[in-house]
Amino acid sequence: MSTPGEAAEDLTFVRPYTLTRGRTRPKHLLSLETVLDAGTGRPGPGQTEEYEEIFALCREHRRSVTELAGRLHRPVTVVKILVSDLLDADALVIPVTAPYAATDTYGDARPSTQLLAALSTALKRKWPDAIAYPQAG
Repeated sequence: MSTPGEAAEDLTFVRPYTLTRGRTRPKHLLSLETVLDAGTGRPGPGQTEEYEEIFALCREHRRSVTELAGRLHRPVTVVKILVSDLLDADALVIPVTAPYAATDTYGDARPSTQLLAALSTALKRKWPDAIAYPQAG
């Protein structure tokens, strides 16, 4: 026999596949460290309360996918699918931090030197034996 507290907990449990409507993969490529911020859109009227919770948490301040999963007590894959839906609705955005965004003198967005240096370091770490092309700077 279950206690009254356990019975109430069983009634509030929602299977993850019901939250994602049976989907198992997000539309967008999201990592555990992807940081999200509130966008100009809003969660749709037919979406579950988890969408509103994610939107409200990101409206407070930027949050990572991992942090959202922890706060919602949901599997990361489920949160990625929900976040992907919110990205499609423009309710969430993936912000580009200032050191990684640069504009040249003509107003064109170009990768900053910090971003290129970080990318170069990561590539060298991943493939230390790679041969450099002479025409590459």
